[in-house]
Amino acid sequence: MRQRRIAREIALQVLYSLEVMGMEAGEAIELYWAHHDAPVDARPFSSLLIEGTWEHRDQIDPLIGSCSENWSIARMSKVDKSILRMAVFELCYCADIPPKVTMNEAIDLGKVYGSENSGSFINGILDALYVKLGKKDADQEITSGILEEPKQ
Repeated sequence: MRQRRIAREIALQVLYSLEVMGMEAGEAIELYWAHHDAPVDARPFSSLLIEGTWEHRDQIDPLIGSCSENWSIARMSKVDKSILRMAVFELCYCADIPPKVTMNEAIDLGKVYGSENSGSFINGILDALYVKLGKKDADQEITSGILEEPKQ
């Protein structure tokens, strides 16, 4: 699964650039492909992560915020925020990826690309979120890997 690791690294770079520059996800992806030599096999998964994470960030950010004591989303580094968003997207929308794989990959990315404490910071938030999502409280439920409002 080396291609998925490469795809996640690409997605992190593009998500970070989206945090810094005001452009659409599709435009940022095309810009990345135009200026970087990326393996063709990694492109579909990285594009899925980028587009899905960016499209669902309004649903993802409150989940992250609800599990980060003393840290608002605004105070988080752009790298940590991008890694967390991508991991939460995978946890909520990619049912074919085991949660432990998603969490380990995010922690590893934090250790490589983040600060000295990013790995443990990301680990703490994702552990808390995993427990929270596993409980399927009355306000939300996970169905087929997709975060949805409960049907009434």
